Amino acid sequence: MSTQRVFITGASSGLGAALARQYAQQGAQLGLVARRRELLEQLVATLPNAAQHRVYPVDVTDHVALAAAAQDFIAQGGIDIVIANAGISVGTLTDQAADLAVFQRVIDTNLIATVATFAPFIAAMQSQPRPGQRLVGIGSLAGIRGLPGAGAYSASKAAVISYCESLRVELRDSGIRVVTIAPGYIDTPMTRANAYPMPFLMPAEQFAAQALAVIAAGNRYRVLPWQMAIVARLLRLMPRALYDLAFSKAPHKARSDHAVH
Repeated sequence: MSTQRVFITGASSGLGAALARQYAQQGAQLGLVARRRELLEQLVATLPNAAQHRVYPVDVTDHVALAAAAQDFIAQGGIDIVIANAGISVGTLTDQAADLAVFQRVIDTNLIATVATFAPFIAAMQSQPRPGQRLVGIGSLAGIRGLPGAGAYSASKAAVISYCESLRVELRDSGIRVVTIAPGYIDTPMTRANAYPMPFLMPAEQFAAQALAVIAAGNRYRVLPWQMAIVARLLRLMPRALYDLAFSKAPHKARSDHAVH
């Protein structure tokens, strides 16, 4: 069996770094994307077989640079798994004029960059089929229902979930599996900024280990951890009037833009 080749965006910290560590431990060759080269290089230095991994200091909203990184990685030996993990989470309020630009940045990073991440790889996967090829989108429990004070983040993650469903059906007969993973609360720098309780908080490495199993199985959609999958089902079933009442006093995420996956 050939060595797996895995391309991960948002790889310098949080979920992306945890996924990179898990795949490296399995012997995969990695293409790691994030804005800050120094953090990528620090991560790679801790991974097994560091010399076989490639780093791409790219902002995922720079679609030309992202496509160039994808083509470079493909040229080194093909592609098996693409994980569009880059994302930002930040509180937003529609009545704050300054937040319009933040809405745009969140949508560009969380949704449009997911499309831009997948696009260069699909033709390569179709022309060079390999067993187990996957496109993986990272949604969120926040994409199930709109959370007050997090309109941009909830909207972007709801869109990622729907987009990946569309893509999954489009590619149904191609041999490429589209996997959507919706994390609940995972212990990362992003969630540590939350000043409110986070039920069923999951260590990032535990999340990554379970995510690898979901990806390998080619599951269409999975909420992690499993306890939050139950919460997600209940949220979907909750009548709008009851949801509005229950969440009207929910705490809001801080309005800052430093939080990343």
